[in-house]
Amino acid sequence: MVLNAGIVAPDFTLPNEEGIEISLSAFRGQKVILYFYPKDDTPGCTKEACHFRDDYAEYEKLGVKILGVSPSSVNSHGKFKSKYQLPFTLLADEEHKVCELYGVWGRKKFMGKEYDGVFRTTFLIDQEGMIEKVYKNVKPEPHSKEILDELALRK
Repeated sequence: MVLNAGIVAPDFTLPNEEGIEISLSAFRGQKVILYFYPKDDTPGCTKEACHFRDDYAEYEKLGVKILGVSPSSVNSHGKFKSKYQLPFTLLADEEHKVCELYGVWGRKKFMGKEYDGVFRTTFLIDQEGMIEKVYKNVKPEPHSKEILDELALRK
């Protein structure tokens, strides 16, 4: 079950695209967009990441950090980040423990086949570490603008 708004976001530590361990709690005092996506360098995930990249200056003005999480490897994240010049941190959850902790790992269907994977979900986390909003069943293309609109309303 996906976590809900109004609770403290569970802390975790995962390696980034360089293999450096990063903890969610290190971002206390800043708003965080914690977005979970299925796999590096796939069409939907690339669109979503590139929209965050293209809007990154707006997030910086608002003091918002972006963290992308997927089961892809550290090496894969490094290539993905470099290929698309992504200015934010990607975290490798290869054993999908954090995905499970946040309730975004489960049974999916694609073209008649069932498999376990990540449900594209984003958590907006406030400066105190509380989940402000959960975006479920995210559509990659308009998602970044959707979050920016939400942040504008909260000013």
